[in-house]
Amino acid sequence: MPPALAQPQPARRNKPAGKPFLGIIDAVLVEGPMEFAFDGAIGRDDAHAVWLWMVRDLAPDLIDVEVTDDTPRNVEALEALLPDLLERAKKALAGAAASVELTRRIRTQLGGEEAWAKLPVVLNALRCRGLLEKAQGFGRAANGMPDEATLALAMQSMPLQDPGVAALLMHATVGQVAVPTRLVTAAIRIAGAPEESAIVRAGYGVLIDAILAQAQNQIPLLNQMGTFGDIDLVCRATDRFHRLMRAVTGYVELSRNGRWALAAAGLTTAASERLEPRLRDVAPDMNKALRKRDGTDRLDSDQLLSALNGIYLLAAVRDARDSLALNALFDQVWSQVGQALEIHIERHLEQLRRQPADTITAARLDAAIKMTELRFNPEYADTMRRAKEAAMRR
Repeated sequence: MPPALAQPQPARRNKPAGKPFLGIIDAVLVEGPMEFAFDGAIGRDDAHAVWLWMVRDLAPDLIDVEVTDDTPRNVEALEALLPDLLERAKKALAGAAASVELTRRIRTQLGGEEAWAKLPVVLNALRCRGLLEKAQGFGRAANGMPDEATLALAMQSMPLQDPGVAALLMHATVGQVAVPTRLVTAAIRIAGAPEESAIVRAGYGVLIDAILAQAQNQIPLLNQMGTFGDIDLVCRATDRFHRLMRAVTGYVELSRNGRWALAAAGLTTAASERLEPRLRDVAPDMNKALRKRDGTDRLDSDQLLSALNGIYLLAAVRDARDSLALNALFDQVWSQVGQALEIHIERHLEQLRRQPADTITAARLDAAIKMTELRFNPEYADTMRRAKEAAMRR
């Protein structure tokens, strides 16, 4: 057995850093907070709590708390230890089932009721970790399957008999699928009808759960704030959220007051609430960046970056608006930005015609043209670039 995780260590009270379980169940981990619980999705904090419980309380003689790097050697060592860890966990849970005091102790060690409730799911994910890798491989392969019939046939080979395992495998699969709609239409083909009840009877309720869980996992990514927030990550999360939600709300006939309908409505609201403040800032940020400063004029590169980021976000929301509750605000901002860009471009072009060597105005005009390219179309942007070149040649 590799020594990295096998050196006896006393119990410690510090939380192990790095990924829970060195990343071997990352395929089914999601970021919190989670308003809606799904069987195949494990909150990263809950996984950390179980990992800490094993390190500190269940097997301090087997696991070195200082080993946190997910290197191949350490992962191999953990894999070798897992049978012993799972057996100890099984005995601990069996003891807890017969003892209220032991139940209370383990719940306290885990840090609360939520982690205690997820403990069986985490242990189940550890038991079927090899299947999670195969499920991810199936998801990647599904992207290349040529038609719905082929995909439906392949989906019927997935092990769905054990609901707990099926939920985990489907979650791992959906995380790798670029167009989740294809999975849903294949499931509808198998079920013979798009109704929620038909999909559940066919055994593919876990698919819809997995898609909604993956959509919920995009929402924390929308919290990037400040000038140097990762706007590309926000835009990708917005696009992914839309693809996932569209796969459910656009193709499944949801029961009006059913769990999926309530979850879809709640997730739409949550995503929209995170995007709304940023959307409101798009027009003001753009105007600040493109407006000439009083007194000594200077180019504020941070403000320009914020403005460009806002336009990227506006374009992402435009493409995802069917999955968001932002239509009225989007239409307002879209109109404001379009009108303001026309005014700014005309003013900067006129300024360049008067002063062709004005590099600050030229830089602002370049930024405005880039924003126009995102807001309108490349042909209009090309026209504006030619107008700028003509102005600077005067």
